[in-house]
Amino acid sequence: MLKQFEGLSTPLVADACVRLGVGVRVAPVGVAAVTAGARVAGRVLPVRHYGSVDVFLEVYGAARDGDVLVIDNGGRTDEACIGDLAVLEARAAGVAGIVVWGLHRDTPELVEIGLPVFSYGALPLGPLRLDGREPEALVSARVGPHLVTAGDVVFADADGVLFVPADRAEEVLETAAGIARTERAQAERIAAGDTLRGQTRFDEYLELRAARPGYSFRQHLRTVGGAIEE
Repeated sequence: MLKQFEGLSTPLVADACVRLGVGVRVAPVGVAAVTAGARVAGRVLPVRHYGSVDVFLEVYGAARDGDVLVIDNGGRTDEACIGDLAVLEARAAGVAGIVVWGLHRDTPELVEIGLPVFSYGALPLGPLRLDGREPEALVSARVGPHLVTAGDVVFADADGVLFVPADRAEEVLETAAGIARTERAQAERIAAGDTLRGQTRFDEYLELRAARPGYSFRQHLRTVGGAIEE
């Protein structure tokens, strides 16, 4: 999945989802890479955290090479739920990266380990609680308002984190690649002096909008083959 994601971005994947009518599930703003430039893509390996590392050690037993551990810590900002040892063990289990709806710690060690980790940020304090475990602990994870499972894939880069149903991922990536080609061509034309207004026949759009109230720029772009909005 990461190889297919190479050369693409989460904005392109998001635009492809919109074009295909695939529901876009985006992690809350602020979930970002520990190391600048980190990228990851793969099957979701969901887990819910209750205050102890044992749930991570358990879920690693079900990991497949290339999975991305998605940790539901309720978006808490009063504790760091994952650190260097858990990340090292994740790498040993074949996990390709980690997305945390919460915080991490041991930042220098995580940078040295090199496994892509995305979280709200760092906090030195680990968990002081031990909550009761839900039956869904290893079945699904919440990330903001969204529920994700092993039936989803995750894409993460400098623009954020989003989730796509696994059975639509190939189609989404193919569409994203097509949008990328269109956008690159448009960018090259702008650099050569052909403005975006000219490329999208913007004056023509304004005339059509005046004659046909409700005619949207998005409709117009589909007619002329632009990709700026999706």
